[in-house]
Amino acid sequence: MSTKRWLGISVSGDKVIAVDAKINSSGSVIIQSDQSWKLQSGDRNAAYAVMHQQVMDYVQNNGIKKVIVKASALVTGGSTKLAHLHAAELRGVVIAAAASHCTVITLAKALISRTFGNRKVDEYLKDDSFWSSKINGALRNGSREAAMLLLAAKDES
Repeated sequence: MSTKRWLGISVSGDKVIAVDAKINSSGSVIIQSDQSWKLQSGDRNAAYAVMHQQVMDYVQNNGIKKVIVKASALVTGGSTKLAHLHAAELRGVVIAAAASHCTVITLAKALISRTFGNRKVDEYLKDDSFWSSKINGALRNGSREAAMLLLAAKDES
């Protein structure tokens, strides 16, 4: 049985949520790790360098073959806030770091809502029975969005 190691990543503000899973040819998703990586405080440029190295090391040391990153989304109902721009910068750092060692794809939440199953992503995120049937291993509720990227990418490949 062929097994692939993938990493689903969701970036929000100054935090990266990373869900590492084995994807078996049978379609099962087995969680290997569920982590949050917080951007260091202080100089953002130096903190980005640290995060870049952390992501590169993780991908390389754990044999990750594909990274799926939640794409940026348009801001609705108002102007773009600085936190949104900082999250976009951090997302770029994560993408660049991962791309130095493996394939990286970005998936938009809106696209997943249109192409995965018959419900919106937010409905799946709240459904405990869905997660217990689709995922093997420990997964925090706050990491479901990163894991959803793995499920959506698995169904596309």
